[in-house]
Amino acid sequence: MGDLAGRVNTRPYSAREGGWASARLYAILLLGALTGCNWYYDKLPSPDDLVKLVPWFDHMITSPVPHPYERADLPRRTPPGAVPVTGGEPEWGTGDPSKLSYGYDTLVANRLVNPSNRAATLALGDTVYGNFCATCHGATGDGRGPVGVRMGAASLLTDKAKALSDGHIYGIVRYGRGVMPQYGDKIFRPADRWAVVNYVRSLQGFPIGPAPAATAPPPASPARPGGSQ
Repeated sequence: MGDLAGRVNTRPYSAREGGWASARLYAILLLGALTGCNWYYDKLPSPDDLVKLVPWFDHMITSPVPHPYERADLPRRTPPGAVPVTGGEPEWGTGDPSKLSYGYDTLVANRLVNPSNRAATLALGDTVYGNFCATCHGATGDGRGPVGVRMGAASLLTDKAKALSDGHIYGIVRYGRGVMPQYGDKIFRPADRWAVVNYVRSLQGFPIGPAPAATAPPPASPARPGGSQ
């Protein structure tokens, strides 16, 4: 008995050992929770289910989220008097896109002066034209694009089209005309619209002037005594 009693651990149970036991228990519970995520997410109620019952928090849940062209009653143009995000370009449209009526003041359009350089904007015009215009007007401007043959798109190569002023073509791009809807809300940068005008002119065979030569930087000032410039 003496030998058996000597081998029995009679050391008192310490608080530190109790802490390690609790830590191991918490680790086992945490492991079980992590491995049961599906149950946690699928079975337990979410706090969001309670938050959305409070009217003050439900705006993002019940707010309308219309997708482009999903509804015909949504505005597709800048309201008159509003400031465009790209600047304060004057408004001179006369149509009502909500009623599929497209038009613009041709007197204002014909007074517009093309502010861009044709040669310098051809690459941009080619890209924008290919993205938005070639589907109807065709890659060469003959009106034989895959959609144009079904919609009766006008050829850009006729004498009538060639006689239009640059501003008039700009107005057609911005506001649309006839069966062509407005593209000012899609090609929203004026510089991109003018690039399209210039590219159309190149398709019509108009001469394209050279891009302006780059301005040479001023010569460096000679070094002054003492190392200052």
